[in-house]
Amino acid sequence: MPALTEHIVLRDLDVENINDFEVYLKNDGYEAFRIALKEKKPADIIQMVKDAGLRGRGGAGFPTGVKWSFLPKDTYPRYLLCNADESEPGTFNNHQIIDRNPHQLIEGIAISAYAIECHTAYIYIRGEFAHGALTLERAIASAYDKGFLGKNILGTDFDLDIIVHRGAGAYICGEETALMESLEGKIGQPRLKPPFPAVAGLYSKPTIINNVETLTNVPRIITKGIEWYRQFGTEKSPGTKVFSLAGHVNKPGNYELSFGTPLSELIYAPEYGGGMRDNRNVKIIVPGGASAPWLTGENLDVTLDYEALAAAGTMLGSGGVIVLNETTSAVETAYKMDEFFKHESCGKCTPCREGTHWLVKVLHRVNTGHGRDDDITTLYDIYNQMAGNCFCLLGESAVMPIKSALRLFPHEFEEALAHAATNGNGNGKHAIPLAMAK
Repeated sequence: MPALTEHIVLRDLDVENINDFEVYLKNDGYEAFRIALKEKKPADIIQMVKDAGLRGRGGAGFPTGVKWSFLPKDTYPRYLLCNADESEPGTFNNHQIIDRNPHQLIEGIAISAYAIECHTAYIYIRGEFAHGALTLERAIASAYDKGFLGKNILGTDFDLDIIVHRGAGAYICGEETALMESLEGKIGQPRLKPPFPAVAGLYSKPTIINNVETLTNVPRIITKGIEWYRQFGTEKSPGTKVFSLAGHVNKPGNYELSFGTPLSELIYAPEYGGGMRDNRNVKIIVPGGASAPWLTGENLDVTLDYEALAAAGTMLGSGGVIVLNETTSAVETAYKMDEFFKHESCGKCTPCREGTHWLVKVLHRVNTGHGRDDDITTLYDIYNQMAGNCFCLLGESAVMPIKSALRLFPHEFEEALAHAATNGNGNGKHAIPLAMAK
């Protein structure tokens, strides 16, 4: 695997004023869009994206070109939605792309819209990203003024409008069907699937939803070609990923690496994380945002790609890598993460609405030294009833922190309950169910 000598997503950030239309244009900006419109048919673009092996960067890792192919034939209008509702704790790469180089996202959206024969695209952006929304609106206005959006783009018969829509800060609206409900002016709650968005999405019309980083990859695939793109990464996880590194590292930030790079390199290489603060040991690694199962300091040799992380019992998810040192309490970490999921539960389904409430209630009790003898069993029972029974993945995500904490650090829960017993709260006798320890 060659070293990453040229960025795909975090490109041209060293170019002054790259967010300006004219500066972007002088640095080969919109060249991929011109090639697509003048030299390629929509089906050609879809095939190129398939052959490049581009996978969705929003969390699922589903092949993008295959997703585009699910659109039913001869059914119009079609919609393209850019999911910029970046809400996953530990993930912050989307807003850097938007803030620093918005035109590469607009170009990616335009090419993708052409590929799927769509004439209206929406960017659904998280409400808190006020600066990013204004940056996008200015960049889109410039593209309209220069003839790269609107009617008869670049002298062709292709029309495209891009509309920025600000959400209201609900985590659940990062889920694609809840995003569509919100965009239609309804309560942001997930829809029952099937039908899937490609068949009946926004306004019941065929719809493709891709996230910011996914769409930002598309222009480079067109201009540089499939072989160039696939030289980075692995056979099944081609290209690069922008990892948002946070926690007890010396240099938190966004780093673009080839898929297949060892986790240890992201954390310890001087050009990336620069090692752990105060030279402490790694204790907990959350490799894909708060929804991902945890790893430990024993997993530093795991490589950052979809297959290797799945084999290690976790997932790449959004690419938000949270690294915590040995001073961290696993009980408190699980509590804080589940507190987030409780707050963000939309309340549509009982397992998530009630389950997150009870997880937080019991975890708070254990974490503050007031645990009861049967709390470990209770936590196990709660998450076991939530897993596989929630309407969408939010409830499933809430299970991950507590499940990981109990599996990897059961002794910390035992110690917390033993401490509670010395304060007259129970007798300190408790058992971890066998199924929990697996």
